[in-house]
Amino acid sequence: MFDIAFTELLVVAVITLVVMGPERLPETVRNMTLWVGRARRGLTRARKELEGEVGVDEIRRQLHNEEIMQNLQKTQHQVETLITEAQTPIDDNKSR
Repeated sequence: MFDIAFTELLVVAVITLVVMGPERLPETVRNMTLWVGRARRGLTRARKELEGEVGVDEIRRQLHNEEIMQNLQKTQHQVETLITEAQTPIDDNKSR
């Protein structure tokens, strides 16, 4: 999602250590992880609500069914072609 390199994270960590100090750093990290967790849960909940309202499951199911139907039609066409190809030599032998 974000393109952050390890060196950039290291620079941020060093700056945070200098600004916050070693005494307050563990508490700050704990608070940050709590906020990140809350944000993730909120975003996940919002995404699930949106998917439920839009009917994403129904759309996915319909797309899957359409894919299956296309595969069946393709297979049917292949079988019909094979039958036609197999019948041609049989018809040729009958006419002789």
